[in-house]
Amino acid sequence: MLPENIKQFASETHRGVLTTFRRNGAAQMSIISCGPLRDGICFTVTEDRVKLKNLRRDPRCTLLVSQENWRPFVVLEGRAQIISADNTGPEELRLALREAYSACSGENHPDWAEYDQA
Repeated sequence: MLPENIKQFASETHRGVLTTFRRNGAAQMSIISCGPLRDGICFTVTEDRVKLKNLRRDPRCTLLVSQENWRPFVVLEGRAQIISADNTGPEELRLALREAYSACSGENHPDWAEYDQA
């Protein structure tokens, strides 16, 4: 579980650098939008991204969350939990994606029906 001060920090800045691990052990880094959700930090990714392939194989990851000028920042280490159509029902997935959008952007989408179609 994340401490409240980390959740607060992540809710104020949505910039992150995610590190996953390639099959050969080398780091693969991605700039992401992220935000606090439930007991962790969330981000979304499309199926074809290397970071998702890496996380499916090895869920260990490191996430640096920072403000625009890179200071202050926090570094979190852990194991990713993947929520996808493979392990989540359609309605639960739709709502989880909405929650993730709001957490990562800091606001609600102006048209949820349009968002659900994307």
